[in-house]
Amino acid sequence: MSLNGKNKDSNEIADTINTLVKVSRENGSAMWRDIADRLSGGGRRYASINVGKINKLSNDGDVVIVPGSVLGSGVINKKVTLSALRISKSAMQKLQKSGSSFKSIREFAAENPKLKNPKILR
Repeated sequence: MSLNGKNKDSNEIADTINTLVKVSRENGSAMWRDIADRLSGGGRRYASINVGKINKLSNDGDVVIVPGSVLGSGVINKKVTLSALRISKSAMQKLQKSGSSFKSIREFAAENPKLKNPKILR
């Protein structure tokens, strides 16, 4: 089965899926292919994770990928590198306050094609 974003209404999501598939093929990374597969399904399958849950499930310095949205409920006091499809304004403010960094999944995959062992939360 080939993955592509043609059936997605949002150009952003379609471009993200196509970028992840390309990065996966070029670098032999099954992780990026798995995330592309999760995003190619219905929107109901996307993860919605609060920053409080990210704080609970991660450690300082972790790389966390959320194939969906990051929401602002809770507190984060750990410094993590976070990548997600979308992020709310309140979640972004809390991440910046904690010293964490955020990049979209598409940007993060392009910069880190051979990333090993991130935490993928859903």
